[in-house]
Amino acid sequence: MKSKLEYIWLDGTVPTQHLRAKTRVAENFSGKLEDCPEWSFDGSSTNQAAGGSSDLLLKPVFICPDPDRKNAYLVLTEVLNADGTAHDSNGRAHIEEEDEDFWFGFEQEYFLYDPQTRLPLGFPAGGFPLPQGPYYCGVGGSKAFGRQIVEEHFDLCLEAGLNVEGINAEVAAGQWEFQIFAKGAHSAGDQIWMARFLLERTAEKYGVDVEWHPKPLGKDLDWNGSGMHANFSNGLMRTCGDEKVFTAICEEFGKHVPEHIAVYGAYNDQRLTGKHETAAITDFSYGVSDRGASIRIPVGTIEAGWRGRLEDRRPASNGDPYKIAARIIKTTKQAKI
Repeated sequence: MKSKLEYIWLDGTVPTQHLRAKTRVAENFSGKLEDCPEWSFDGSSTNQAAGGSSDLLLKPVFICPDPDRKNAYLVLTEVLNADGTAHDSNGRAHIEEEDEDFWFGFEQEYFLYDPQTRLPLGFPAGGFPLPQGPYYCGVGGSKAFGRQIVEEHFDLCLEAGLNVEGINAEVAAGQWEFQIFAKGAHSAGDQIWMARFLLERTAEKYGVDVEWHPKPLGKDLDWNGSGMHANFSNGLMRTCGDEKVFTAICEEFGKHVPEHIAVYGAYNDQRLTGKHETAAITDFSYGVSDRGASIRIPVGTIEAGWRGRLEDRRPASNGDPYKIAARIIKTTKQAKI
């Protein structure tokens, strides 16, 4: 029996990498990651190599069924140089901090865009829909735009075995969100990137683009941007029952603002303005149930007797989850508890 293996990787586009993919056929494939061979591609066509020496390698690191194709699998890969070393664009291989005791819940926001008008679904050509208000978790033809794409993507992620926790319409017209839960920086990144790939491929069938820019409508208009809020915890946070632990972690995050912003996504300064449920990129703050803070302490954490998670609200929708999770692990471990 022949199987289709879709090899997926991140290219060298800056400042935000794009997803690339190509398919190979395998005979009597086991479905196991260890039976996925390395493959090569033309790096000169993906902003990753010069034409005179363009062969780069794809190293499989994550596999799941492809529910949208017959006899098929999705294979996420890392990009290697021809000598087997990690390519500079390979964020996964350059994770500095990993610890599966850290749990992550990423809230991935995005816009669905009409490629002809270059406006979100629900925006009339040359104009605007009704102001923000009815769209968040809205229902109805004048409030929710692109639901068929969103629901199909949701089903595909679940069938592929990704840990999708839910979906909802977001604050702006044509804006949506899905949530992914995973343990450790590698798994969190693998699942977010795979879910992003499935979303882009699903939207493609409908002639729709996915816009990952954190402020695609501009920072001066009264429309929300898109983030990827990072909910996180480790074993101590989940069991300590001590407010001082959470305060120490928040205070430590305040000491490393530049390092976090550096990996939280391009153009994030346009989103983190202090408006539209964000803290200004120049500030750092934390507070209980405060969606205008850099870090929100969920009320559920307090109700559980100071046991649970924190939410870093600064990561942008286009941020690399590998780098974001690794930085969160590193800073949390540096807290003097």
